[in-house]
Amino acid sequence: MADKPKRPLSAYMLWLNSARESIKRENPGIKVTEVAKRGGELWRAMKDKSEWEAKAAKAKDDYDRAVKEFEANGGGSGAANGGSKKRAKPAKKAAKKSKKDESDEDDDDESE
Repeated sequence: MADKPKRPLSAYMLWLNSARESIKRENPGIKVTEVAKRGGELWRAMKDKSEWEAKAAKAKDDYDRAVKEFEANGGGSGAANGGSKKRAKPAKKAAKKSKKDESDEDDDDESE
C-alpha cells in the first residue's frame, strides 16, 4: 500500500523554492541559513503574495483529496497499516534511596 500523502508546502515555502537560486546568485558564497534569513526578509517585504497563496491553496486541495483517497483505500486505520509512529514514553525510574534514608529505615526496624 502507498504511504500517506505528505503535507503541502506553505505559500512561503513554494515561493522560497522558486527564489532560492536567485538569492544565491545575488549573494555568492551565502550560507544555507543566511539564504533562509534573506528569503524571510524578502517575503515579509513582498506586497502581493496572492500568486503564491493561490498555489498553496491548490496544493492544500490536492492534498486533502489525496488523503481522502488514501483513507478510502484502507490507509490510516491503525498501527497495522502504518498508523502512529510515535514512541511510547519510557517509564520513570524509581528514585534511588540515599544512604541516609536507608539508615533511617534500619533505625526504625531496630526500635520496634
